[in-house]
Amino acid sequence: MYKVSKRLEIAGSHNLLLDYESKCKNLHGHNWIVQIFVESEKLDKNGMVLDFALIKKEIHDYLDHKYLNDLFDFNPTAENMAHWIAQKVSKMSKNAICYKVVVQESEGNIAIWEI
Repeated sequence: MYKVSKRLEIAGSHNLLLDYESKCKNLHGHNWIVQIFVESEKLDKNGMVLDFALIKKEIHDYLDHKYLNDLFDFNPTAENMAHWIAQKVSKMSKNAICYKVVVQESEGNIAIWEI
């Protein structure tokens, strides 16, 4: 099994739609640290699990310096973002699968999606 990981830093803003009072309901931003883990039993014709540049283009370039609420039809929590990233990355290759995503929203606040 081949495994690769890509680390991204994404600046983005959001506000959360919550059923309780929280300052996170207000517009605010984060410098998200995202770690993406991908595996494949075989390499593609270029000798890769998945091109790091493709991951950067599809995830970082789509999310960076954006208002996340405008991009999605779901509440952009760290947990939901981790799941969305995993699904998006898994669709980039017929051989590779994203098996884990770690989203650090701020120091000490981390969400993990994992198979």
